[in-house]
Amino acid sequence: MSASSSSEKMSPPELRATIGLASVYGLRMLGLFIILPVFAFYAEDLPGGDNYTLVGIALGAYGLTQAILQIPFGWLSDRIGRKPVIYLGLILFAVGSLIAAFATDIYWVIVGRIIQGSGAISAAIMALAADLTREEHRTKAMATIGMTIGMVFAISLVTAPVLNQWIGVPGIFAMTGILALIAIVIVKKIVPDPQISRFHSDTETSAASFTSVLRDSQLLRLNYGIFALHATLMALWLVVPLTLRQAGMIANNHWQIYLPVLVLSIIFIIPAIIYAEKKAKLKPVFIAAIAILLAAQLLLAITSDSIWGTATALLVFFTAFNLLEASLPSLISKIAPIGAKGTAIGIYSSTQFLGAFTGAASGGYLFGMYGSHALFTLCGLLLIVWLILAITMKAPAAVRSKMYHVQEMDVSKSKELSRQLAAIRGVYEALILVNEGVAYLKVDMKGFDEEKVIKLLGEETNGISQ
Repeated sequence: MSASSSSEKMSPPELRATIGLASVYGLRMLGLFIILPVFAFYAEDLPGGDNYTLVGIALGAYGLTQAILQIPFGWLSDRIGRKPVIYLGLILFAVGSLIAAFATDIYWVIVGRIIQGSGAISAAIMALAADLTREEHRTKAMATIGMTIGMVFAISLVTAPVLNQWIGVPGIFAMTGILALIAIVIVKKIVPDPQISRFHSDTETSAASFTSVLRDSQLLRLNYGIFALHATLMALWLVVPLTLRQAGMIANNHWQIYLPVLVLSIIFIIPAIIYAEKKAKLKPVFIAAIAILLAAQLLLAITSDSIWGTATALLVFFTAFNLLEASLPSLISKIAPIGAKGTAIGIYSSTQFLGAFTGAASGGYLFGMYGSHALFTLCGLLLIVWLILAITMKAPAAVRSKMYHVQEMDVSKSKELSRQLAAIRGVYEALILVNEGVAYLKVDMKGFDEEKVIKLLGEETNGISQ
């Protein structure tokens, strides 16, 4: 086993890989998010755009193909290589963007969005990041890539109204297609080629773990949660822009609402996140956030005729939304079986995209047929069910994950070593996977005897918290 240290800095190739893949991930997510605040206005002038069901489908269609293809694309990357799958996905995304840019009616926009979503490269990007980073730095790389989602979402909301004024929604679609082609160059020129590409249980989906993960009632609660959260989010983008316009604010100025709302919401959630993690109060904070999100739905429904009222409701909504978006992955990590974390994350991510499609499509139907109050009712019902599921879930253990590189050994020795590691004070769960050369541990946040783990593994090495 080679010695390593969690305080050691990332190597230049690791930094290049992390920054390069984070930028590719961000460019692609930008293309999916950036039309959300302005699409409802654009659709009004499209043939077929008076059918809100079709508008909703166009808005969320990417989520359906993402949900279906994300895991298979990850498996394909194990067979033909990470970069070829990423190239394929980015080409598909660029093609879909250009089809949407030149669409002459709502149906062609739907086709473009479906093809955009078929470039499902999230799993391949995470797998490539795992190939290119050492165990002690993998969490930092994954966190960096993951943070781009929140950053890109915020950038999308603020810049979309301005870009819409300059180049219109077709121009925005064309821009995202060009960005996808630039992302291909980044993958080719900046991201290193992996010397060894292998399966990683912490980032990839295993078919063998599917059944056990899908039968886990605690994980199913979280999967429903991310489904409801993104269904609600996507449904709101059908009505919020129109509500602000109806209240008297022109579309090009909507960023003046979105920017302070997002900044303040991020400031507000920081104390809650610190409290939840430091005091092991994740479940109470989690339940409170769902309740606040539910209250935000009511506020949005009753303040639709007021700009300030809608702005206040959006602040409440995004404070709860951002807190839940940050809490759910942490809960997945704490609850998922140690050898099936990647599978749990893969199913969770697919459910998230399915929620985006379902919320946009069903929200569009209800809004078109029965008005905005029917849409808010749907969102409220989804959140009430989630609140009940959250209240009845088990409080997650106050644990974090650790990884250690291990030398080659036979299976019997790895099983015995896993048993010995699990018996150490503060270790909740331990598993050595010989084919990955990694020891995975789930440990108590307090009282973890890491020195004994290091001694047992036979070298002075530190893990990396997750």
